[in-house]
Amino acid sequence: QVRLVESGGGLVQAGGSLRLSCVVSGWIFSSYAMGWFRQAPGKEREFVSAISWSSGITRYADSVKGRFTISRDNAKNTVYLQMNGLKPEDTGVYYCAANQAGLARNYQDMDYWGKGTLVTVSS
Repeated sequence: QVRLVESGGGLVQAGGSLRLSCVVSGWIFSSYAMGWFRQAPGKEREFVSAISWSSGITRYADSVKGRFTISRDNAKNTVYLQMNGLKPEDTGVYYCAANQAGLARNYQDMDYWGKGTLVTVSS
């Protein structure tokens, strides 16, 4: 059974930092590209960042470029999202997702999803 479990969300003041983690089980983690998406209340789920299976390629939404860093540790079956310089508009539920076909920005292309972790940034 495939499982993706996110953690690390919470309440933080603007300008602060959080580090999200996503632990994967149930398949060969290293063969999947991984991504982070987020969804604010009343809005559509949007792409945040993605990383290739080898960590050689990363992608970021323009809104988080320079502030967020995605990484992965294939030995620990874990993908991370380091978030610095948080802004109130970063508030939302952050989801970890996997895609066997490769890097993807469209949430509809992802194969597996976690249940999400809530990030709230206060002004």
